[in-house]
Amino acid sequence: MIQSSIQYSILITLALVGAAQVLFMPTATSAVLCLIWLCLIWSKVKQKPLAKVWTFLLTIIALFTIYISHRTFIGVEAGVAVLTTFLFAKSLETKTRRDVIVLLNFALFVIASSFLFSQSFAMAFMVILALFSCFIGLYRLQTTDFVATTDIELKSLRQDFRHVAKFLLLAAPFFILLFLFFPRLPPLWHIPIPENKASTGMSDSMSPGDIAELSQSSRLAFRIIGDMKALPARNELYWRAMALDEYDGSKWTSHFFNQQMINTDKLTYSKNKAMDYQYLAADPSVMWIMSLEKSIPNEPRYFLGQDWRITPYRLIARNEPIQLKWLGNANLKDQATSLSPLVQMNSRYVQQLDPKSQQLAHELWQKSHGNPEQYIAQVLNWYKKNNFSYTLNPGRLGQNRIDDFLFGKRQGFCEHFASSFAMLMRYAGVPARIVIGYQGGQLAPDAKSWEVRQLDAHAWTEVLLDGKWRRFDPTAIIAPQRIDAGMQNYMEEEQEVFGGQQSVWAYRHFSMIKNLHVWSDYATYQWQSKVVGYNADTQKKWFKKIGMHSSYAGVLLLVVSISGCVLIYYLWHLRKNYKSKTDYDHAIHSFSKPLPEDAKKMPHESFRTWLIRLSLNLPEDERQPFSEAIQIYERSVYGSKGQQFENIQLFKTLLKKCSQNLKK
Repeated sequence: MIQSSIQYSILITLALVGAAQVLFMPTATSAVLCLIWLCLIWSKVKQKPLAKVWTFLLTIIALFTIYISHRTFIGVEAGVAVLTTFLFAKSLETKTRRDVIVLLNFALFVIASSFLFSQSFAMAFMVILALFSCFIGLYRLQTTDFVATTDIELKSLRQDFRHVAKFLLLAAPFFILLFLFFPRLPPLWHIPIPENKASTGMSDSMSPGDIAELSQSSRLAFRIIGDMKALPARNELYWRAMALDEYDGSKWTSHFFNQQMINTDKLTYSKNKAMDYQYLAADPSVMWIMSLEKSIPNEPRYFLGQDWRITPYRLIARNEPIQLKWLGNANLKDQATSLSPLVQMNSRYVQQLDPKSQQLAHELWQKSHGNPEQYIAQVLNWYKKNNFSYTLNPGRLGQNRIDDFLFGKRQGFCEHFASSFAMLMRYAGVPARIVIGYQGGQLAPDAKSWEVRQLDAHAWTEVLLDGKWRRFDPTAIIAPQRIDAGMQNYMEEEQEVFGGQQSVWAYRHFSMIKNLHVWSDYATYQWQSKVVGYNADTQKKWFKKIGMHSSYAGVLLLVVSISGCVLIYYLWHLRKNYKSKTDYDHAIHSFSKPLPEDAKKMPHESFRTWLIRLSLNLPEDERQPFSEAIQIYERSVYGSKGQQFENIQLFKTLLKKCSQNLKK
């Protein structure tokens, strides 16, 4: 039967592995693994193994739940779930010392595979705890034969923890040196994200209330890295995802034409006004890159769409910054305007819906004398005069959504204003479309990056004037503070935006969660940029900062550094051994060093036995120093510390006489 202390280590290791992967595995599979873990506890309490038939049955059930959820056993999520199932199943039949070694080494592999799900700081912390538990189990496996049975229960955990921590601390310098200086190779393959992988944030459609729901979340959406001083003013920080140009009366969607690629090589712009920056998504599974308007990708694995969306050719799970270039206020001709079918599509509407809004559009169009720019001014002025309000809880709309909003509730979020404004344009024959993305953001705590959160989600309108799409944001008319100060500041100043009598309490709860997210996201960013994102390019830049300009210099420095660490550890070991010995031990070592091998102290001999053996063949009068040296040494060992210091000189003198007598 396995020792109790090792069983504790196995249980803790399995619990940590399950906790690290519980968010990424099917719920049914997690429930079966939890049941296996409880069976292990039952087996420990009853001191008897679980029947093989139950082990087989639980394993089959777990594999069945995996197949039902993923329809395969191959792939990242399904494959890791299968490995974890086999790990838990192996624990049920672990009986011998060899089984424990196999189980804990297999656990090391499964723990490392958790990084295929996520490389976040939280996941790294869970993996380190699980590795620590595994190492404690392996350490206990080696020491249980040398420790009394009464000392290997839970109370010995502190001692085992201290020993394993000491080993890991000694290995840490080598790990850090290898991480910094070992040549970083580019990835040979990437992990594709499954097509059914759910992601948070923007989608490729919009219905009333979608963005309002996002804006009640303070989670990080993405981070912008670059020269923060070169960013546009806050009211110009429109982070574009895509355009939506088809409306069926309830939902906005994007036409397939928008996905067609634009050849960025043919774009002409002023290089002096262009700005390079980096986009780092909080969730790498988000398909659309949020970029400043009129931005192009600097990496070949991304392409620019007709509506200025930036998307990858292939979605991969690599959470690294994406290189983008903002063209500034470049006066670029829109490639879509030359296609009359697309212009007609952006003027279509359902004629049977929203008769009041259509009538309003016709009246304002007549007042504008058929001038589109005057008509836009008339519509924006109508919003301003009719007491519209900005709220996160606008309520539900009926079948005629535009009419219900413009002539009924008059309370809405940005998508309500953008949608109604776009339809008022279309009712008058002016092409218009919705653009979704984010607006605003905040500086990070270190002021070196720009954080955009889900609460900054926004929708605005683009109108086709003189052959070019121009941005109009009706939200800026209703709630200008939202655009000028940012959504976070607007929520703080206008707490009524949460709606209802509990708006103050709702804001306090929201503010507390937001602050937690700010600092946790900042810690995650530092982890991602300094550790996970430490690739070949980052290593080269770091090498240049310390004066190295080639990989060979880095390898040489690595060898020298590791050799230096080994030398330091060796000298530290010698010094520790030297300090652990008393002055009497050093004197005995000096006395023993010149003696022949057969005269040196044997491991089984005491000091008294050794000196008596050396003095056996000496005359009686020459044995006196040996007897006195034995008496002084034994008094130093069993007497007080004061006697040790008083007799050390006499002890050295006697050993010298002993050495002289032996030479004779």
